[in-house]
Amino acid sequence: MSDAVVFKKSLSIALVSVLHAVLPTCCAIVTLYVAERAYHVPVDNDFLLLVIAVAALSLGLLQPRGEITARLTSGRGVVSIDVVLRWLVLLSLLFAIGYVTKSSAVYSRRVILTWALVTPCLLVAASMLLYELLRRVLSDPGNRRRVVFAGCNDVSVALAQRLREHPELCMSVAGFFDDRSPERLEAEVSATILGKLSELATHVKQNQIDVIFIALPIRHVHRVLNLIDELRDTTASIYYVPDIYVFDLIQAKTRDILGIPVVSMCETPFAGYRGISKRCMDIILCLAALPLLLPLMLVISVLVAMSSPGPVIFRQRRYGLDGDQITVYKFRTMIVTQDGPNVPQAQKDDKRVTPIGRLLRRHSLDELPQLINVLQGRMSLVGPRPHAVAHNEEYRKLIKGYMVRHKVRPGITGLAQINGCRGETAKLEEMQQRVNHDLEYLRRWSLLLDLKILVKTTLQLLRHEKAY
Repeated sequence: MSDAVVFKKSLSIALVSVLHAVLPTCCAIVTLYVAERAYHVPVDNDFLLLVIAVAALSLGLLQPRGEITARLTSGRGVVSIDVVLRWLVLLSLLFAIGYVTKSSAVYSRRVILTWALVTPCLLVAASMLLYELLRRVLSDPGNRRRVVFAGCNDVSVALAQRLREHPELCMSVAGFFDDRSPERLEAEVSATILGKLSELATHVKQNQIDVIFIALPIRHVHRVLNLIDELRDTTASIYYVPDIYVFDLIQAKTRDILGIPVVSMCETPFAGYRGISKRCMDIILCLAALPLLLPLMLVISVLVAMSSPGPVIFRQRRYGLDGDQITVYKFRTMIVTQDGPNVPQAQKDDKRVTPIGRLLRRHSLDELPQLINVLQGRMSLVGPRPHAVAHNEEYRKLIKGYMVRHKVRPGITGLAQINGCRGETAKLEEMQQRVNHDLEYLRRWSLLLDLKILVKTTLQLLRHEKAY
């Protein structure tokens, strides 16, 4: 939510905002000076050059990102992690400058190491202090803005509920205006109905309403224009909340194209730097895991070769990013290698599965060769599990939104798998549940979520009973 929507003009809020902007740079410089003096290092021209470089980098990198309201609602943990990450970026750039200019040798290693370790602790402590200070300032009743909604529906009720859950946004919801009777309302009946839409302008004038959210459906554009015209005689801030949540949104964001506002309603979460960060994590973790897993994979290869005639590695066509066909590698677990228009799913006590294959499938060890797929860029460590082409063609006709899961690279594991959606999908409802989890992953994605899924997957491999 924009700060312009939330904040009244307040000297206290302005002062805290200025403190937010200057404190990180001051912390970095003061800590560097204290470290120099603690080790009795002279403050010379080299030190002054370092202070200038630190100040310049701090002003660009240590400034709190985003609006104040976004930081307040994101939580202390997220703010702390953000501070540490930005500090690591600053250090990396500073060391790179020292390496290129060959000037790093003139500085005391003890000073730099102490400064590098102490400063992020101080920055986190200062951020938490400012975080709490800002919350206290915003909780002042004098900063609170009175809010009403034009239109009582799911989206307006949801926004009102979030405003109530976050008092730090300083917004007090007075109620809703709607022409429908409580029996006809789509939203919960507990919403306070203050009157009809025709009574809104009068109520705003008489009750010192600060903010009006117009939450009428897009099809009622003429009604919205009439309301805005009626409210021109008030000093209230007016915001239109489009009822876009009637759609099943994936990574919805507001943007503009050459000045024209647009709303993305179904988009990959891996655009820009987010895709780069996920790909880097995939490569780093794969390169770290492969040397450790290579002896186990060699043993499995020997056991598979001895278990039955056929190739050790089973290759199967599946759908990858954007629905393009990819070849996925697995250790062969069956006496057959099926990859055609009809691929029956593995069932309990399936006679096609070899004894060693049953063990591999139960603990998902047959998926280990897909680490190569990840390094190739065909797959990711975490994402929707790829299905055989035959299964894709079957389910895309039966499940709405099935192909949206291919907006990202398929994964070795995913949100569906850690929520019990593994193994055979004998019923359509089971595949629907798996797809629901996959789409939820697209909505909620973050690197932290990927790490949680990987940890939970590792723990579940030892005791899962639905893989056969």
